[in-house]
Amino acid sequence: MEILVTICGRGGSKGIPGKNIKELNGRPLIEYTIMHANSFAENKQADIALSTDDTEILNIAKECGLKTDYKRPDYLATDKAGKIEVLNDVLLFYENTKQKHYDVILDLDITSPLRTINDLNEGLEKLIQNPDAINLFSVSKPHKNPYFNVVEVAEDGYVKLVKPSEVRSRQTAPKVYDMNASFYFYRSKFFKEGYKSAITPRSLFYLMDHICFDLDEPLDFDIMEYLLSQNKLGMQL
Repeated sequence: MEILVTICGRGGSKGIPGKNIKELNGRPLIEYTIMHANSFAENKQADIALSTDDTEILNIAKECGLKTDYKRPDYLATDKAGKIEVLNDVLLFYENTKQKHYDVILDLDITSPLRTINDLNEGLEKLIQNPDAINLFSVSKPHKNPYFNVVEVAEDGYVKLVKPSEVRSRQTAPKVYDMNASFYFYRSKFFKEGYKSAITPRSLFYLMDHICFDLDEPLDFDIMEYLLSQNKLGMQL
């Protein structure tokens, strides 16, 4: 099985300027994901691809041991560019460059680094065990449930449940999960069949049994740095 591991990060970031290479507990944020990619790739004989438009990210990644000849085109480096388009472009580049066909693509998100190699191995195995599934993504237990306490504004201006139901307690609500953006596995046919979103009629999930969250705001960085520096995660990255 041929596997391509992708790491994607553009230069522009409005929430946390320069967040992909911002220092987190003494290391550039991207280094954590490069470490995971290297460990997984070594065990699975996979290739690793970096997709970025930013020279500084390229240089930092090189210092962390990841060098690439690919640079993301400008039209895929905007706020409006979809992640699937970005992945498909770097996938085609590596297939042409390496002259090989990749069966599975593993995308690791730089801004959600709280993952383990065990997570990745078990996620891949779950996908392999279901030949009809075309992709799998990581999830966490939710803080809220749309059947019980998540609301939206209705057309009349008042609020309503996102998923109207007769549920009267969180414990009896249908199980839901938060997509935590840490990792995504895709079979090659995901791209051939033209899907535009990671959520498809044949998607699987992998439920993490530990804390995981992505970095959207400056406070998120402070929280994650505290957890790392004080060994509060209860796991080894």
